[in-house]
Amino acid sequence: MFPGGDDGMERCGWVGDDPLYRDYHDTEWGVPERDPRALWEQLMLEGFQAGLSWITILRKRDAFRAGFAGFDPEVVAGWDEREVQRLLSDPEIVRHRGKIEATIGNARAFLAMEAEGGFSRFVWDHVDGVPQQGARASLAEVPAQTPVSLAMSKGLKRAGFRFCGPTTCYAFMQAAGLVNDHELRCACHDRVAAMA
Repeated sequence: MFPGGDDGMERCGWVGDDPLYRDYHDTEWGVPERDPRALWEQLMLEGFQAGLSWITILRKRDAFRAGFAGFDPEVVAGWDEREVQRLLSDPEIVRHRGKIEATIGNARAFLAMEAEGGFSRFVWDHVDGVPQQGARASLAEVPAQTPVSLAMSKGLKRAGFRFCGPTTCYAFMQAAGLVNDHELRCACHDRVAAMA
């Protein structure tokens, strides 16, 4: 049984015993997401996570959603320094000027991409529209980045995105279900694989 499995469910080794983390792992992580706004939100949160633990971001996710207008890119794209200052004074989120400013710029880049074929299409084209199926026996086998995440990162940067390096992109791919990196013994592995 993996850590966090005192309820009898085997989970990936990174989950631990935090109920919020368990629920995220069991119901969201690795489930294929194709809605462009949901994908954009996930990528933005992964950018805020850089240098921090994901549980930190998960605990602040509702505050991020409140602070960033529900991650509505049409709203966020119109923000200026006043909104940056407002967010920098919000103790409920990660107050990092560069990441806040990048999110505003990334909203503009997202809208431009939506007008030229779609953000979801851009993201999913990197895996030919089909989730990659990992076959990891343990967390130690999971890469920090892959050639696909590197290509995605380069494409996003060309489109004007920031805070989207290849490691961030791989974490995004895992979270949004472009790759199924649930460990083989995890109860979610086969369920997520069936969604491909």
